[in-house]
Formats: sequence, C-alpha cells, structure tokens
Amino acid sequence: SVGVVKLSNKLAVGNKIHVQGAHDDFEQEVTSMQLEHKDVKEGKKGQEIAIKVENKVHQNDKVLKVED
Repeated sequence: SVGVVKLSNKLAVGNKIHVQGAHDDFEQEVTSMQLEHKDVKEGKKGQEIAIKVENKVHQNDKVLKVED
C-alpha cells in the first residue's frame, strides 16, 4: 500500500513513522518515498510525498515521525 502525506517537517528514508487513525495504529521504517512519481531519499516541509506503507491507511490518519 501507499500513503500520500503533506510534510510539516523533513522526512527521509530510514526514519521511523507512527501511523495513527480510527482504524490504524502502527509503526514502521520508511523504506521507499516518491515525489511526483520519482524515487527520493528525503522529503522537505510542504511537499506531498508518497510513502510505501506496510498496512492499509485511511484519509485523515496522522503520520508522526518517531524520534529516537
């Protein structure tokens, strides 16, 4: 599955994210990201990026970067 996220801060491949919503609650490492259908290693604040996700996600789910 793929989720599209508008970033409020930078995010990179290798970062860990937490997806939380009415039906979803899981953490995963970002393994693949795309910007305008091109693979990227990092997304910047304000960009809409597509992230490969391990589970199905829904509109309005929150995606939070997990800080170590």
